[in-house]
Amino acid sequence: MSEGLTWTVYDADTMTQAEIYGQVLCDLGEMHPEIVGLSADLAKSTKIGRFGDRFPERFFNAGVAEQNLFGMAAGLAKAGLTPFVSTMAAFASMRAAEQVRTDICYQNLNVKIIATHAGASFGQAGTTHHCTEDLAIMRSFANMCVIVPADGVEMANVVKACISWPGPVYIRIGRGFEPRFYQNEDYGFSIGKAVKVADGTDITLICCGVTVLPCAEAARILKEEEGLSVRVLNMHTIKPLDEKAVMEAIADTRRIITFEEHNLLGGLGSAVADCIAASGKGCAFKKIGIPDCFCEVGYPEDLYTHYKLDTDGVIETVREVMKMDFEEDEDWEDEV
Repeated sequence: MSEGLTWTVYDADTMTQAEIYGQVLCDLGEMHPEIVGLSADLAKSTKIGRFGDRFPERFFNAGVAEQNLFGMAAGLAKAGLTPFVSTMAAFASMRAAEQVRTDICYQNLNVKIIATHAGASFGQAGTTHHCTEDLAIMRSFANMCVIVPADGVEMANVVKACISWPGPVYIRIGRGFEPRFYQNEDYGFSIGKAVKVADGTDITLICCGVTVLPCAEAARILKEEEGLSVRVLNMHTIKPLDEKAVMEAIADTRRIITFEEHNLLGGLGSAVADCIAASGKGCAFKKIGIPDCFCEVGYPEDLYTHYKLDTDGVIETVREVMKMDFEEDEDWEDEV
């Protein structure tokens, strides 16, 4: 899948997720002349400007007009091209929600949306620039695929994989130097299939985006210090959700916690809860994320600590859930 690309995993130490996708998109542009890039006066901030510098005749700046931006993308897709649209998550998911829903999703058009500065990653910029509602909005749109990469390495895999995914894709990333998690690209990434970061039988942590690293680190610490066997699933694809991985986790561990840099309503936790409820299986379950409020203003690292999305918060939550009771028997019929 990476044949011909000039980006390498070693670049992840010096490049943000956005810079990596900008470079990977340039490389893919050499192989796929149907790819076009679009921005709404944020080419530099979102790094799609790299593509514009390489292919100026295939790059379009809509100006500060996000609704027009997505209408243009829909038209280009109808003409047989593959538009990559890059803007901040708050603008992509809320300011232009109607155009994304009706112009793109309703027609199931081949538009790839790369939404930057998502979650609390632009924490010090204030509430207008936070985006903790986008997963709920985007996963509610029919035909939309929703992906949250864990780091720059996974971002490279996502950009390459979405080329062959039919229909619209929403890719959610942060603002800056999110910590690197994966050491190379060959860990088994596939859209719609969770990656088992760590295996375990006592409890399962289902996470995405910047929460993958602290969950993996917490699992290691809990195993070394308390002998807990903690399974960690990187659920990078929120829609379509890997329901098989969720059901296996319920059967094997009977305790599930979800972690996400998003409002607790409608995101990863809600998707997993829907899966559990539909199955009729019983388990101890808890969601960790931004509560039903507007996110506090502050540096991202401080906000992750505040909302228990850092390693210490994960460990604290695991200890709480390990004390929760559930039926130990293997007969599920009384729980349906």
